Amino acid sequence: MCLIGLALDAHPRFPLVIAANRDEFRSRPTQALHWWADRPPGAVPVLGGRDLQAGGGWMLLSPQGRLALLTNVRAPASQRPEARSRGELPLGWLDHPAKAEAWAAAHPPAAHNGHNLLLGELDPTGHGAGRWHALQAGHGAFAPGLQALGPGLHGVSNAALDTPWPKLRKLKAAIGQALAATPQRTAEDRPDDGPADRLARQLFAALADPRPADPAELPATGVSPAWERWLSPCFIRTPDGRYGTLSSSVLLLERRAAGSRLLWIERSHAAEAGAPARERRITLPWPPGPGALPAVEDGAEAAAA
Repeated sequence: MCLIGLALDAHPRFPLVIAANRDEFRSRPTQALHWWADRPPGAVPVLGGRDLQAGGGWMLLSPQGRLALLTNVRAPASQRPEARSRGELPLGWLDHPAKAEAWAAAHPPAAHNGHNLLLGELDPTGHGAGRWHALQAGHGAFAPGLQALGPGLHGVSNAALDTPWPKLRKLKAAIGQALAATPQRTAEDRPDDGPADRLARQLFAALADPRPADPAELPATGVSPAWERWLSPCFIRTPDGRYGTLSSSVLLLERRAAGSRLLWIERSHAAEAGAPARERRITLPWPPGPGALPAVEDGAEAAAA
């Protein structure tokens, strides 16, 4: 991921809200949201997209309640080509039962280039956001460390947690506004998708904002001024089309009278402006019960970003 906004226990109906964009070179092979089919016997199931070049992921969930989200730190001067792939970190979090403090101690940041890793342990009752930490490894851009995340709005892009880049401020504000307009417990609390789908549409609209930042607000991360501007919107599409926002994700944990559920919608974006996105979604009862896990629904076209 390159832009993540999340709300933890900020709304009684939606205790967990995540809106995120993944930016990457289009030449890098990627598999969209799916259940990973090649897991070893006895390993936890893994849900998420997959980087087919290095084999890792950027936003992964297990039915056991572990969720990990990854962003890279933009610090070209400190990049090491020999470093291990950062995409292995989310999978490592899902695969091991240690708490965040012990897991972070066992995974020193020196092995990977700069990154932010959000580590979630979802509430097994489905009534709250659960336990969340941010593991940061700035490699010179900022101090490393593990930070507990409390209730409220949080966000991260390609710098330290909650660095006030314009696009991160925009996304966090949009999440707050969308939640303020979302009903809590009303007559709408019936077995339909109304409130969740409306909230998701608002969040996807925020993630699709292509407006660049004002030049005076651009960060200085070590890339050229032109690239700083191209990378400054929530939704990125470079002039040559080789790099940009490949996918957008919205994940909602919703408390309902019939029981909590987790909704994850991913939209894959075409390189051409105006082309419709391809949508995949899955709805899981939370916590998941025994038996087969629901399949990811594939194929719907969504509005162009």
